[in-house]
Amino acid sequence: MVQPVSTLNHPTLLESPQEWDLSTLYQGFDDPQLTGDLEQLQQTAIQFRDTFRDNIKDLTAEQIADCLKQLEAIAQQSGILYAFPALIFSADTRNTEAKQMQDKVLEALTSIENQLLFFDLELKNLDDARYAELEQSAVLQSYRHYFYNLSKFRPYKLSEAVEQTRNQDSLTGRQAFINLRSVHLGEQEYEPVSTPDGKSCSTEAELGALLFHPNAEVRYNAYGSVRSVMQQHNSLYGYILNSVAQDHKLENQMRGYDSTLHKQLLADEVSEPVFRAIMSGTRDRFDLWQRYYTLKGQALGQTIRTCDVYAPWDSQPVEPLPYKAGVETLLAAIADFDVNYARRAEEFFLKNWVDAKVRPGKRGGAFCWYIHGKHSCLLLSYTEDYNSLFTLAHEMGHGLHFAWISDRQSYFNSNPPMILAEIASTFNELLLLDYLLKQAGDNPALKKTLITRQLEDQLNLLFRQSTISRLELAMHDRATQGTFDHTFVNDQWMSLYHELCGDAVEVLPDHQYDWARIGHIYFKPYYCYQYTASNIVSLACYQKYLQVGKDFIPGYLELLSAGGSMDQVTALKQYVDVDLEDPATISAALKYVEGLLDQLQATL
Repeated sequence: MVQPVSTLNHPTLLESPQEWDLSTLYQGFDDPQLTGDLEQLQQTAIQFRDTFRDNIKDLTAEQIADCLKQLEAIAQQSGILYAFPALIFSADTRNTEAKQMQDKVLEALTSIENQLLFFDLELKNLDDARYAELEQSAVLQSYRHYFYNLSKFRPYKLSEAVEQTRNQDSLTGRQAFINLRSVHLGEQEYEPVSTPDGKSCSTEAELGALLFHPNAEVRYNAYGSVRSVMQQHNSLYGYILNSVAQDHKLENQMRGYDSTLHKQLLADEVSEPVFRAIMSGTRDRFDLWQRYYTLKGQALGQTIRTCDVYAPWDSQPVEPLPYKAGVETLLAAIADFDVNYARRAEEFFLKNWVDAKVRPGKRGGAFCWYIHGKHSCLLLSYTEDYNSLFTLAHEMGHGLHFAWISDRQSYFNSNPPMILAEIASTFNELLLLDYLLKQAGDNPALKKTLITRQLEDQLNLLFRQSTISRLELAMHDRATQGTFDHTFVNDQWMSLYHELCGDAVEVLPDHQYDWARIGHIYFKPYYCYQYTASNIVSLACYQKYLQVGKDFIPGYLELLSAGGSMDQVTALKQYVDVDLEDPATISAALKYVEGLLDQLQATL
């Protein structure tokens, strides 16, 4: 195991994975402050509406700026109110009280949002000259990107009454189906899988960790345990996904969007040519995925199956990485980059803003939940392995990104476009990898483990994530023609995976149900290609850092601080000299992966 060399002092860190302390939000569901804040927020929204509705066209730029500040305060408090039950529910999806409170708060916030819809709609209804005048006003310069984004959606606005109905429908419509999936998935029990040393694993997180186990039978059983649940409920998850896709289609028709892709690219601030270049650029290099897994299969003496893609290259398991050692290692890696950056990361552990404990009913995967005006909360299930450590590094990158945004941006400028939003997370993983490789010293087995893990991570981000978006292209295209069911999604997913894997990976029959585990295809369309795009940009940023050293840091931190205050293509060029629209940027990322493959093959 790598011995961390940390420059930081953190005496209060727990020896085992910690749980959240959410007392910075509220003390509990019976906290009178929670009820009081919700009631006060409702009154504030009503008062704002009574004061300004039908008057926006007559307001000065200064008055518009004051309105925006009031709306930001309402939005910030709304975020705090919703985060509290949502975080508790994510940590335990079997907590009925948390689910009920989440529903109650969501209903109240939807009502508040409906009270305030008029403001954006009245701005959108201004004539072009008046709108341009506000955009150029000196007093509104800090909101310039807000006005820019608002203008993009002016052609797609609906009447206030219809917009309100759409919001209300979300409680029992699209969002309700998304929540149903989360609740249902959290209630599932998995067939336990035992390891040769007698350990029994039955949670989704533990079973996922077994995919890295050196024993092929253990991997196969763990893979099958999770997918058998997906198979059992295949028709239900297909029905939910179709309902979500159909709702997007109806919204597109109502608003006049060309497609769900068109709508989402507008929100993502990504042009369609960039999207298509990413999709075609990665599809043209499936040979990299196939080359790696061919090499891995030769090394293991077997054909790699979809349950084996994360199998270790060596039969000897890597030593467990206890939580405290993992945290210290991560902090030391970040400190090598910048000590102040690391101290902001340390705060997350010292103040228990991390929930890393493995529990039944805990939401699968990992996330960083940013609460403007407070702090971020990180969720993962730490299973004492390097995969968990890299997940922690990834989510901490998000947390640090939002910490820098909080220092500089108001609420409306705090949400970065998705490609920018994933840069710090991937950059953190690259920092951690380099640190671990240096600390590994003369341990060739660990070095190989780390290099192959990085390769597999890169292959996942570049090829699997873009393949998920290819599934969405097929799915949303089918939705325009009519409904679909689970068999359509199963067939599309298998076809896409066979194309990706070629003869290098055996796609097991159970893999046809795997799509149901991908939360993003329910939560937000075309989210996953942005992992690919952001990884491409992150690699470009990291190469710049390696070239120029510490001189890179000020521009990088300015990029993080920009949040959602400016166009992401401009921000990347201005602060770190990376051009997202240049095809060479995509090619460079693919060449980086090819270079890692060359290094690996030279050692075999």
